[in-house]
Order: sequence, then structure tokens, then C-alpha cells
Amino acid sequence: MIRITEYAGRDVAVYGLGRTGLSAALALKAGGARVHAWDDNEETRAKAEAAGIALSDINKRDWQTFAALVLSPGIPYKFPQPHRLVRMAEMTGVPVIGDMELFARAVQALPERGRPKVVGITGTNGKSTTTTLIGHILKEAGRDVRVGGNIGTGVLDLAALHSNAIYVLELSSYQLDLVKSLHCNVAVMLNLSPDHLDRHGGMDGYQAAKMRIFQNQTPQDLAVIGFDDIYTQSMAIGLSASGPQRVTQISSTYTLGKGVSAVEGRLYDNLNGKAEFIGKLEDCPALQGRHNFQNAAAAYATCRALGLDPATIMAGLKSFPGLAHRMENIGAIDGVRFVNDSKATNAQAAEQALRAFKNIYWIAGGVAKAEGIMPLAPLFSHVSKAYLFGQAEEAFTATLQGKVPVQACGTLDRAVDQAFRDAKAAGDTSPVVLLSPACASFDQFKDYEHRGDVFRSLVKAMMSAPLKESA
Repeated sequence: MIRITEYAGRDVAVYGLGRTGLSAALALKAGGARVHAWDDNEETRAKAEAAGIALSDINKRDWQTFAALVLSPGIPYKFPQPHRLVRMAEMTGVPVIGDMELFARAVQALPERGRPKVVGITGTNGKSTTTTLIGHILKEAGRDVRVGGNIGTGVLDLAALHSNAIYVLELSSYQLDLVKSLHCNVAVMLNLSPDHLDRHGGMDGYQAAKMRIFQNQTPQDLAVIGFDDIYTQSMAIGLSASGPQRVTQISSTYTLGKGVSAVEGRLYDNLNGKAEFIGKLEDCPALQGRHNFQNAAAAYATCRALGLDPATIMAGLKSFPGLAHRMENIGAIDGVRFVNDSKATNAQAAEQALRAFKNIYWIAGGVAKAEGIMPLAPLFSHVSKAYLFGQAEEAFTATLQGKVPVQACGTLDRAVDQAFRDAKAAGDTSPVVLLSPACASFDQFKDYEHRGDVFRSLVKAMMSAPLKESA
């Protein structure tokens, strides 16, 4: 745990006691703050109380006494409208911050020589894979690396700060909205496409939130920026012209005059203006597909900036085991392959999986994003049949009608069962039952991880069923 001592002896309100909120409350308590923690969900409150956090209904407290409101990133800060407690904080002059800001201030409070390195990764798609990949390469190279933030372990639950450590942090736009002091020695912006627009008041607000990852960088720091979409191209050009930090461009589409390219799976280091071939990404089983080529290029540029040599980085790319719920190969039954891509919560993320396979028996659905699945139309030819569930079932059926055979299944278990039956009976070459929902999960599941876990369990049960029958 990273103890937060800034508020020792003072009252701090913590609202939202999920993973990040609970870790913030515990870190503040450990640092001597008087924590007033609350969540509107009774079950979540009970879990926090069991973890040692005393509950205090901050709706009924005197807000003049609070030194800060620590807000869970899942709670609306500005859009579509500020949460009532955010408005209360603003009316009483109480600063609104998040767990990442607490971490940033704790780092800045250390003497400069005693500060750890901080690597921040953001973007619309690929940030979890890139975060995990960078952590894996650094760990394999013997570095003291801690991986967390918006993925896995909350930032304040990571091991205590010290100067030799490297914190590799996935940063969501919600978290970045709540930071002011975060200083990334290496800041990675992978890509940008419309997402979470309701929470940021439109694309301009979403882009502005993402840009906050660069806000405290100095000439000694590095910005690694994708060059494969118009938004990040603009960022790369703008920061190169006027930003204090150094900029490295990365691409899986273009052979860059200077930067790191991974075009058609061939990784090139052109950081010094002279292209050096590093290796073939086809030798990296968990990094297939153009989206993963961009992730590999970003990881390579980051690890080079942290002092690793090309051969060490390439070895780490080859040994990377992949990310759960992101094009995760579960196994095969009677020649039918099952792939868990539950992390594809929008059309842009699902595009990567649909592009990677043919003869797809596609399971999709949940809570649809604004763009739906129409952007995936050029890849519908890869889909043998679609199996839909959740709130998006009706809308997705309308989009697919006349283009792809479609079946409304209602629930994930029915979709898995029917997709397997059809894939097995069709006689296609290398059929794939693919869970790539292109939707948020909150209608039927806690989160995308829960959805992916259920899919994996359903497939594993099917795999073991023949053994049970013959026993």
C-alpha cells in the first residue's frame, strides 16, 4: 500500500467504494486522515466496512470541514451533469480529486532523487494490453516494476514508493479528468476514437481529458504517440512543435521517417533516423493483428526510453503470454476454436478481432455504445452467423438484418451453446466462436471481466462434458 500522509489529522470525504475508492480510503486512513467514506450501494458499503473502513453518510455532513472529496472515477464529474456531491464540493470550495491524484502528490512530495519512474498509458483501445506488455518486458529484464491503475490493482494498493521502482499505470479518461499533479516520465497515447462522449461532453472534452497525461512533462520526459488516426497525429505534431517533452511517434500503418514502426508485423527502430530491423512479430504469439503491432511498437519505444536494449525488449515481446479477455484463446472442441474478447467494449475494439479471423460465429451484445456496430460493416463478410444477447439485441439485429445470419439469444449461455452447435455442424475451415461484444457489460454482468469469466467457464464446462459422459 502507498500511505497518503498529506491529509494526516484532517477530514477527507471518499465517495464511491469500489476497487479504487476503497484503496484510497485505506491509504488515507493509514496516513492518518479522518476518512468519511460512503457509497450509495448497500453491498459495497458492507464490503468497505468489512475491510476496516468506518462508514459516514457524507450527504449529511458539514462540508466546510472537508479538506478534499476523493471521487471514484466511475461517478460523473462534469458530464452529463456533475453528481450531487460534486456540486456540494464545488459550492463549499472543497477540491475534487481521485486516487491517481493522491498517488501523484505522494510522488511529488518525495525528494527528486528519491522518486520512482512513472509510465502512464492511455488511449481508446489497447491500453490494457500495452500496460501489461510494458510491465512484462521490464520484469523479464529484472526491473522493479509495479503494474496497476485502471487495470488489475488500484494504484494506491501497489507496493510503497521508492526510487528504483517503475510504476506502469493504465489511465482512463475518467481518472485523467481528476488529476492535476501527475508527472509521467514516459506518457503513452496509443489512439483515439469516439468513446465515453456522454461523460466528457463530446469529442473535444474526451480528447482534452486524454491530453492531460502530458500536462506536467518536462524536456527530460518522453511522449510516445500513435500516428495511425487523425486525432493522435494532431497531438504528435502539436507536441513536437510546441511541447516541452520529447516526442516519439509509433505506427502499425506507416513506415516512419523517425520513430518506431511495426508495419505488417515487422518491427523497426528508427529513433535515430536510421531504420534498424528488430524482429518479426509473427514470432510473438500473443501479439498478432495490426492493433497488437501498435501495442508492441509503443512498448518497444517506452522500454528503450527506460534503458533496455533491443534484444532484451524483443525477448520480452516473444515471451508475453497475452491478456485475459483480449483475444484470449480458450481452447477448441471438435475443431471449433473459442476466443474470449470480452474486453472489446466498443466497435473499434471488436474490429480487431473480426479482422483477425474468418468463419466467425460472433457473440455480441450488452449495453451498446452510440456508434453501435455499423462501423464494423466492412468486416461482416468474416462472420458466418451472429448470436446476440442483452440490451443491444434488437438494435444489432436491425443492423445485421440482410447482411449476416442472426439469432437473438437473450443470454450469453444460450448464445455460446447455439454458436457451438452451428459452428460444429457447418463444416467450415477453422471455425471460431468469438465473444467480442462491442458493448459495455453492465446490463447482465458486473464488468467485462465478469462477462469474460462466465464465457470461459461455459466453454470449459463444454470441454469437460464428454469426459463426464464416458466416466
